This record gives sequence, C-alpha cells and structure tokens, in this order.
Amino acid sequence: MDRIIGIDYGRKRVGVAVCDPLGIFASPLDTVPAAKIIDYLKNYAEKETVARFVVGYPMNMDNTPSEAAADVDAFLKNLSRKFPSIPVTLEDERFTSVLAHRAMIDGGMKAKDRRDKNSVDRISAAIILQSYLDRTNKG
Repeated sequence: MDRIIGIDYGRKRVGVAVCDPLGIFASPLDTVPAAKIIDYLKNYAEKETVARFVVGYPMNMDNTPSEAAADVDAFLKNLSRKFPSIPVTLEDERFTSVLAHRAMIDGGMKAKDRRDKNSVDRISAAIILQSYLDRTNKG
C-alpha cells in the first residue's frame, strides 16, 4: 500500500509522519537530524511505497513566505532531486507547533515531556499531513 509522508522541516530537526494504508489518518513517525533526512527517507522508501511527500511550508500571517522558507526551499530542491518520481505538496504550517502542544496537553502528556522538541516536531509533521489528508479526502 502506498504511504504519504508528512514532513516538518527545520534547520536542526525534521519531524516525520506517515499516513495509514488507506490515506485517512496521519501518525507521528520519527524526528531526524536535518543532515540525515534524505538518507532516512531513502531508507524508508526502500521498505514502503511512498506516493507523495507533504512538506510544511512556513508562511506569515499576510500569506508571504516566512524567514524560515529559505531553508525549506533548499530542502525541497534536494528532495525533488533525490526523489524525482515522488510528487511533493506544500501545506501551510502556520500554527502547527501550537496545535502540537495543544494535542500533547489534551493527550495528558506531562509538562517535562512536552518540552521535548522531538515530540513537537513529530506531532507537527502529523498535523501537517492530517491537514492535507482532510483537505484531499473530502467528497
């Protein structure tokens, strides 16, 4: 079954999420050092069929790319070079960190564990992917 990968790219860490085989639910998968994300994705793609990458794109409130967009743009260029046959969709990532913290609180995660940026990145990637899945599965 095809998988869709959600990516919350950051200069230091990258949150990764994956959808279920039916493409309905996104689940946090891993947090990977930014320098190792391409190797991680290659390894994953050797085991599973990846149908699409959904990458969170940082936007300002006025719908212009934020300062962090330059880092994401460089990553996107590398991603499309390494995986030319896998389509990439950009998903607005505004508020994903806030939503990730809210999800951790609602899920009963202790305050000490909520400070773990790796958890925030993984959950943010799942929120980005779930947003895409919800938007594309309507109708």
